[in-house]
Amino acid sequence: MMIHVTDSAAKWYKKELELQEGQAIRFFVRYSAGGHIHPGFSLGIGVEDPGSPGYAMEAEGINFYMEEQDMWYLEGYDLKVTYEESSDDIAYEYVKAKVKTA
Repeated sequence: MMIHVTDSAAKWYKKELELQEGQAIRFFVRYSAGGHIHPGFSLGIGVEDPGSPGYAMEAEGINFYMEEQDMWYLEGYDLKVTYEESSDDIAYEYVKAKVKTA
């Protein structure tokens, strides 16, 4: 499983959340009425420093991560975060992770 945030999505986060290089965005699991891959849960974001990241990546000087306790949410999936110019918003795509074979 992995998280990929495109550069254009990272630029959108920087602008919308007034982020400076070196700051971090946490993806976390929250209760919700909807949910894509787990009914009753959805993905939330917060601007906070990592504690025990299970996955992290950097784009446009911003660190994007998910804490270990939330990694179950993406089990079997990769998360792709892109910027949609037509709506000036972020899109989250959950892609079935490819199984690695020996």
